[in-house]
Amino acid sequence: MKLVFLDADTLGMDIDLTIFDIFGDVKIYGYTAPHEVVSRIQEVDVIITNKVILDEDRLKYAKSLKLICLTATGTNNIDLNYAKSHGIGVANVAGYSTESVAQHTFAVLFYLLEKLSYYDQYVKGGTYTEDIQFTHFGRTFHQLKDKTWGIIGLGNIGRRVAEIAMAFGCSIQYYSTSGQNNNTYYKRVDLETLLTKSDIVSIHAPLNANTMGLIGYEELKKMKTDAFLLNLGRGKIVNEKDLVQALKEGRISGAALDVLEHEPINKDNPLLTIQDSTKLLITPHIAWASIESRQTLINEVYQNIEAFNTNEKRNRVI
Repeated sequence: MKLVFLDADTLGMDIDLTIFDIFGDVKIYGYTAPHEVVSRIQEVDVIITNKVILDEDRLKYAKSLKLICLTATGTNNIDLNYAKSHGIGVANVAGYSTESVAQHTFAVLFYLLEKLSYYDQYVKGGTYTEDIQFTHFGRTFHQLKDKTWGIIGLGNIGRRVAEIAMAFGCSIQYYSTSGQNNNTYYKRVDLETLLTKSDIVSIHAPLNANTMGLIGYEELKKMKTDAFLLNLGRGKIVNEKDLVQALKEGRISGAALDVLEHEPINKDNPLLTIQDSTKLLITPHIAWASIESRQTLINEVYQNIEAFNTNEKRNRVI
């Protein structure tokens, strides 16, 4: 078999990709520009990719193609109709990052909740050396116990976050973005109730017609002034301009974003005007990317190809 990995750099440099050599001739590209796609897929049997666009205008040149393996869950970069009509299999990977995203959710929350950037700078900046007592109370922070945690999108990640939050003593409520999730273990509420009653609101939903622009200025105004917003879902669920306004006006206590409307972030993004890390923390879409998560992802792709070779449909979208 001939295999090509079009954008291996999206998985980092610390992942061993030699496991794919057992399948045949493997070519690995760190990045593939749009104009390079056709020449790199023309003679291959299997394409492995994360974000490269594979539409009809490109796929029609891949005459030998039998399988597209996504190193992700989403399939919006693949022309599924073309693949199906031409007998090309498409396999994705789901559930590989649940633990990693849940962990990152709490990492960014505690960074904000306990004002850690302030206290770290207080010590490293030299002010602590002048103190006459052993401790310092420059910024008030709270414990999680007895707080209400509102979850937007109670899928695998949302449920894992709920489990951990309960271990800290939080009560859980959730909003179903599809309107179809009726989990009997947690309290389901409408969006307004979730926003007005929650001390922490975390987003773990996909981007679709129901979630596009779900959280804007009017929604942010409904939140408690000492509440925190965490977006671990998709950037366009939260209106970034409105979030900046809400933060500057003190409508909420703080926000943490791992996803943005445009990635990488644009130089003129209004979020960059807030440099106070006790109010706003931004990470570059890394919640999913623990080394364990990425290794699991590669192993899943390997097993998808192995299953294809034995005529087994594993993680197949088509």
